Amino acid sequence: MQQDTEFAPYLKPSATIDSDNETIRQFVSQRTQDANTPAEKAAQLYYAVRDGIRYDPYGIDLSIDGLRASGTLSAGRGWCVSKAVLLAAACRAAGIPARLGFADVRNHLSTERMRAQMQTDVFFWHGYTSIYLSGNWVKATPAFNIELCDRFGLKPLAFDGKTDAIYHPFDLQGNRHMEYLSYRGEFQDVPIERIRETFRKAYTLTSLGSGADFVRDVDRETAPREN
Repeated sequence: MQQDTEFAPYLKPSATIDSDNETIRQFVSQRTQDANTPAEKAAQLYYAVRDGIRYDPYGIDLSIDGLRASGTLSAGRGWCVSKAVLLAAACRAAGIPARLGFADVRNHLSTERMRAQMQTDVFFWHGYTSIYLSGNWVKATPAFNIELCDRFGLKPLAFDGKTDAIYHPFDLQGNRHMEYLSYRGEFQDVPIERIRETFRKAYTLTSLGSGADFVRDVDRETAPREN
Protein backbone atom coordinates (compact mmCIF):
# COMPACT_ATOMS: atom_id res chain seq x y z
CA MET A 1 0.00 0.00 0.00
CA GLN A 2 2.84 2.40 0.86
CA GLN A 3 4.47 1.72 -2.51
CA ASP A 4 1.18 2.36 -4.32
CA THR A 5 0.90 5.71 -2.54
CA GLU A 6 4.52 6.56 -3.31
CA PHE A 7 4.13 6.07 -7.07
CA ALA A 8 0.56 7.33 -7.46
CA PRO A 9 1.58 10.94 -8.28
CA TYR A 10 3.82 9.68 -11.09
CA LEU A 11 1.08 7.63 -12.72
CA LYS A 12 -1.75 10.16 -12.87
CA PRO A 13 -2.25 13.10 -15.25
CA SER A 14 -1.09 16.56 -14.24
CA ALA A 15 -1.42 20.06 -15.67
CA THR A 16 1.12 19.58 -18.47
CA ILE A 17 1.44 15.78 -18.42
CA ASP A 18 -2.02 15.02 -19.82
CA SER A 19 -1.54 11.27 -19.98
CA ASP A 20 -5.30 10.76 -20.08
CA ASN A 21 -5.56 12.60 -23.42
CA GLU A 22 -6.85 10.33 -26.17
CA THR A 23 -4.14 11.31 -28.66
CA ILE A 24 -1.49 10.42 -26.10
CA ARG A 25 -3.13 7.05 -25.48
CA GLN A 26 -3.31 6.35 -29.21
CA PHE A 27 0.35 7.34 -29.58
CA VAL A 28 1.32 4.89 -26.85
CA SER A 29 -0.78 2.08 -28.32
CA GLN A 30 0.70 2.55 -31.78
CA ARG A 31 4.32 2.81 -30.61
CA THR A 32 4.36 -0.11 -28.16
CA GLN A 33 2.60 -2.85 -30.11
CA ASP A 34 5.72 -5.06 -30.14
CA ALA A 35 6.74 -4.39 -26.53
CA ASN A 36 6.30 -7.08 -23.88
CA THR A 37 7.82 -5.49 -20.77
CA PRO A 38 7.73 -2.03 -19.20
CA ALA A 39 11.39 -1.50 -20.14
CA GLU A 40 10.65 -2.35 -23.78
CA LYS A 41 7.64 -0.03 -23.78
CA ALA A 42 9.65 2.82 -22.27
CA ALA A 43 12.47 2.35 -24.78
CA GLN A 44 10.09 2.34 -27.74
CA LEU A 45 8.36 5.45 -26.45
CA TYR A 46 11.73 7.12 -25.92
CA TYR A 47 12.73 6.65 -29.57
CA ALA A 48 9.29 7.70 -30.77
CA VAL A 49 9.62 11.00 -28.91
CA ARG A 50 13.33 11.49 -29.62
CA ASP A 51 13.05 11.11 -33.38
CA GLY A 52 9.36 11.67 -34.05
CA ILE A 53 9.28 15.09 -32.39
CA ARG A 54 11.79 17.57 -33.82
CA TYR A 55 13.94 19.51 -31.37
CA ASP A 56 13.20 23.23 -31.68
CA PRO A 57 14.38 25.56 -28.88
CA TYR A 58 13.00 28.60 -30.73
CA GLY A 59 9.48 27.68 -29.65
CA ILE A 60 9.89 27.91 -25.87
CA ASP A 61 6.57 28.67 -24.19
CA LEU A 62 6.65 28.52 -20.40
CA SER A 63 2.91 28.19 -19.92
CA ILE A 64 0.74 25.17 -19.18
CA ASP A 65 -0.73 25.30 -22.68
CA GLY A 66 2.71 25.69 -24.23
CA LEU A 67 4.15 22.72 -22.33
CA ARG A 68 1.18 20.34 -22.47
CA ALA A 69 2.18 16.93 -23.85
CA SER A 70 -0.72 16.58 -26.28
CA GLY A 71 0.13 19.97 -27.79
CA THR A 72 3.75 18.96 -28.37
CA LEU A 73 2.60 15.72 -29.95
CA SER A 74 0.26 17.61 -32.26
CA ALA A 75 2.91 20.19 -33.20
CA GLY A 76 5.57 17.56 -33.94
CA ARG A 77 8.27 19.72 -32.39
CA GLY A 78 9.43 20.81 -28.96
CA TRP A 79 12.41 21.75 -26.79
CA CYS A 80 14.06 19.67 -24.11
CA VAL A 81 11.42 20.32 -21.43
CA SER A 82 8.34 19.86 -23.62
CA LYS A 83 9.77 16.67 -25.14
CA ALA A 84 10.51 15.34 -21.63
CA VAL A 85 6.92 16.18 -20.67
CA LEU A 86 5.63 14.21 -23.66
CA LEU A 87 7.74 11.18 -22.82
CA ALA A 88 6.54 11.32 -19.20
CA ALA A 89 2.92 11.49 -20.37
CA ALA A 90 3.41 8.55 -22.70
CA CYS A 91 4.99 6.46 -19.94
CA ARG A 92 2.20 7.29 -17.47
CA ALA A 93 -0.39 6.41 -20.11
CA ALA A 94 1.39 3.06 -20.46
CA GLY A 95 1.17 2.48 -16.70
CA ILE A 96 4.84 3.26 -16.05
CA PRO A 97 5.70 5.78 -13.29
CA ALA A 98 7.47 8.82 -14.72
CA ARG A 99 8.52 12.25 -13.50
CA LEU A 100 10.47 15.23 -14.80
CA GLY A 101 14.14 15.86 -14.00
CA PHE A 102 16.12 19.03 -14.52
CA ALA A 103 19.79 19.96 -14.66
CA ASP A 104 21.88 23.01 -15.47
CA VAL A 105 24.19 22.19 -18.36
CA ARG A 106 26.85 23.86 -20.48
CA ASN A 107 25.65 23.00 -23.97
CA HIS A 108 27.77 23.60 -27.06
CA LEU A 109 24.94 22.68 -29.44
CA SER A 110 23.44 26.03 -30.36
CA THR A 111 23.09 28.49 -33.19
CA GLU A 112 24.44 32.00 -33.69
CA ARG A 113 20.95 33.37 -33.07
CA MET A 114 20.64 31.51 -29.75
CA ARG A 115 24.09 32.63 -28.59
CA ALA A 116 23.23 36.24 -29.38
CA GLN A 117 19.97 36.00 -27.44
CA MET A 118 21.18 34.05 -24.41
CA GLN A 119 24.64 35.63 -23.99
CA THR A 120 25.77 32.39 -22.33
CA ASP A 121 26.31 28.72 -23.16
CA VAL A 122 24.70 27.59 -19.89
CA PHE A 123 21.23 26.11 -20.33
CA PHE A 124 19.37 26.31 -17.04
CA TRP A 125 16.62 23.78 -16.24
CA HIS A 126 17.55 21.39 -19.06
CA GLY A 127 14.80 18.77 -19.00
CA TYR A 128 14.85 14.99 -19.04
CA THR A 129 12.40 12.24 -18.06
CA SER A 130 12.95 10.01 -15.05
CA ILE A 131 11.23 6.62 -15.48
CA TYR A 132 10.72 3.94 -12.82
CA LEU A 133 11.79 0.59 -14.26
CA SER A 134 12.83 -2.66 -12.54
CA GLY A 135 13.03 -1.02 -9.14
CA ASN A 136 15.07 2.02 -10.20
CA TRP A 137 14.53 5.56 -11.47
CA VAL A 138 16.29 5.79 -14.84
CA LYS A 139 17.07 9.04 -16.67
CA ALA A 140 16.04 9.34 -20.33
CA THR A 141 16.82 12.44 -22.39
CA PRO A 142 14.78 12.55 -25.63
CA ALA A 143 15.63 16.12 -26.71
CA PHE A 144 17.94 15.82 -29.73
CA ASN A 145 16.48 13.93 -32.69
CA ILE A 146 18.83 11.78 -34.74
CA GLU A 147 18.89 14.13 -37.74
CA LEU A 148 20.07 16.98 -35.52
CA CYS A 149 22.77 14.76 -34.01
CA ASP A 150 23.97 13.82 -37.49
CA ARG A 151 24.21 17.48 -38.52
CA PHE A 152 26.25 18.43 -35.43
CA GLY A 153 28.38 15.28 -35.39
CA LEU A 154 26.97 13.95 -32.13
CA LYS A 155 26.42 10.38 -31.04
CA PRO A 156 22.64 9.95 -30.61
CA LEU A 157 21.59 8.92 -27.13
CA ALA A 158 20.46 5.31 -26.82
CA PHE A 159 18.03 4.15 -24.14
CA ASP A 160 17.49 0.52 -23.14
CA GLY A 161 15.29 1.05 -20.09
CA LYS A 162 18.09 -0.07 -17.78
CA THR A 163 20.76 2.64 -17.69
CA ASP A 164 20.70 6.43 -17.69
CA ALA A 165 20.65 8.15 -21.08
CA ILE A 166 22.29 11.53 -20.51
CA TYR A 167 24.40 13.47 -22.98
CA HIS A 168 27.98 12.62 -23.81
CA PRO A 169 30.60 15.19 -22.79
CA PHE A 170 32.22 15.16 -26.25
CA ASP A 171 31.06 14.99 -29.86
CA LEU A 172 32.33 12.46 -32.41
CA GLN A 173 35.33 14.68 -33.20
CA GLY A 174 36.34 14.94 -29.56
CA ASN A 175 35.09 18.50 -29.13
CA ARG A 176 33.35 19.51 -25.91
CA HIS A 177 29.60 19.00 -26.24
CA MET A 178 27.73 18.84 -22.94
CA GLU A 179 28.76 19.41 -19.34
CA TYR A 180 26.34 18.75 -16.50
CA LEU A 181 26.89 21.49 -13.93
CA SER A 182 24.26 20.67 -11.32
CA TYR A 183 20.97 18.82 -10.90
CA ARG A 184 17.82 20.71 -9.91
CA GLY A 185 15.80 17.67 -8.81
CA GLU A 186 12.89 15.61 -10.10
CA PHE A 187 9.25 16.70 -10.02
CA GLN A 188 5.72 15.47 -10.59
CA ASP A 189 5.10 18.32 -13.03
CA VAL A 190 6.99 21.25 -14.52
CA PRO A 191 7.94 23.85 -11.86
CA ILE A 192 7.02 26.63 -14.27
CA GLU A 193 7.36 29.60 -11.93
CA ARG A 194 10.79 28.52 -10.72
CA ILE A 195 12.01 28.13 -14.32
CA ARG A 196 10.58 31.51 -15.31
CA GLU A 197 12.34 33.20 -12.40
CA THR A 198 15.70 31.65 -13.30
CA PHE A 199 15.30 32.60 -16.95
CA ARG A 200 14.45 36.19 -16.02
CA LYS A 201 17.61 36.49 -13.94
CA ALA A 202 19.99 34.53 -16.19
CA TYR A 203 19.13 35.40 -19.78
CA THR A 204 19.06 38.49 -21.93
CA LEU A 205 15.52 38.04 -23.21
CA THR A 206 15.75 39.69 -26.62
CA SER A 207 13.61 38.78 -29.60
CA LEU A 208 14.72 35.95 -31.86
CA GLY A 209 13.66 38.09 -34.80
CA SER A 210 10.93 37.64 -37.34
CA GLY A 211 11.14 34.51 -39.42
CA ALA A 212 13.49 32.74 -36.99
CA ASP A 213 13.76 29.10 -38.05
CA PHE A 214 15.88 26.68 -36.03
CA VAL A 215 16.30 24.11 -38.82
CA ARG A 216 17.42 26.77 -41.28
CA ASP A 217 19.86 28.19 -38.71
CA VAL A 218 21.24 24.70 -38.05
CA ASP A 219 21.80 24.24 -41.79
CA ARG A 220 23.70 27.52 -41.85
CA GLU A 221 25.67 26.64 -38.70
CA THR A 222 26.77 23.23 -39.98
CA ALA A 223 27.35 24.08 -43.65
CA PRO A 224 30.85 23.23 -44.93
CA ARG A 225 33.21 26.17 -44.57
CA GLU A 226 34.81 27.53 -47.72
CA ASN A 227 38.58 27.82 -47.66
